[in-house]
Amino acid sequence: MVSGRGGMLLKVSPPVFAGAAAILFGISTPLLKILAGEVSPVFLVAFLYLGTSWGITLLGMVVRSLRKDREAEPDRHDVPWLLVAILSGGVIAPVLLVESLGITPAATVSLLLNFEAVATTVLAAALFREEIGKRIWSALAVITAASILLTWSPDPGAGLSIGAAGVLLACIFWGIDNNATRKIAGKDPFAIVVTKSFSAGIVALLLAFSFGESPPGIVPVLFALIVGVFCYGLSMVFFVRALRDLGAARTGIYFSSAPFIGAAISLVIFRQVPGLQIIIASGLLAAGVVLLATEEHSPIHHHFAVEHEHLHRHPDVHHVHDHPGPVSGDHRHVHRHEAVDHSHPHSPGSHHEREEE
Repeated sequence: MVSGRGGMLLKVSPPVFAGAAAILFGISTPLLKILAGEVSPVFLVAFLYLGTSWGITLLGMVVRSLRKDREAEPDRHDVPWLLVAILSGGVIAPVLLVESLGITPAATVSLLLNFEAVATTVLAAALFREEIGKRIWSALAVITAASILLTWSPDPGAGLSIGAAGVLLACIFWGIDNNATRKIAGKDPFAIVVTKSFSAGIVALLLAFSFGESPPGIVPVLFALIVGVFCYGLSMVFFVRALRDLGAARTGIYFSSAPFIGAAISLVIFRQVPGLQIIIASGLLAAGVVLLATEEHSPIHHHFAVEHEHLHRHPDVHHVHDHPGPVSGDHRHVHRHEAVDHSHPHSPGSHHEREEE
């Protein structure tokens, strides 16, 4: 049965989803500073992710109740990619980061975490065949330079070490997570986020107890849960939704603006005057975003035949199939894409998994 009605999520521009993800995640930085010294880092990660799973479960139920047609749920074909995402981004990367935090200066950690966008882009191009042109590499270089400037500290103790190598390795695993999630981004983002965050939260909780750390009080826990719902949970939903249409590299580069958003909000909350370092870095960020937003990419490319199921609407350059009855707005059903060669402006989203010039 095919039916549907207009859906809000499909009407939003993909860069808006990526920008919203960055904004929400950026807000979390100054908010979490309030808990500094009150909650151990591992417990904090646990409650942030558990808050995400709890809140997004409820939000997903509300969204589904308002829609006549639901997003397609991850199926058995998606399990391998989901497991890769959970293990790399929800288990291995956080453990590496936590282990590295104890032996690495905070300034170095902040600087090196910007490597995630680089790792995501390189992996997207090298392993996942995502097409990345000169403009995207230029945007990545500019935004990376801005991030380095924003987080740079002249502290002589901020050099590379085994701990710093651990942070870089964590970024690589987060890059793997981003690319693996992109492979299943056509499915329900709420289901994906709940599965990933619950798994990560449980692992972090077990690690905290195994490290012998003391559980925090009820107020810090509630605060962390709330921040997890809105700043982590919604951010992850929007991030997955952006992956669907933009691909891993472009979404990751947009998301790398989060530190700037956190810095700007910190200036307001803590009543600080922006220095020359922040002003120059913000200018570089703006230039990088402009490079991304003005990208034009419409080569002749080949689509292989594929049959799958996801929420979509007509008219659409990739959805020209027939229906047994009238349909409008967002709808979901198993449909087939025939092999085709064509040209249109696009990003490497879910319908451009494999292309040949």
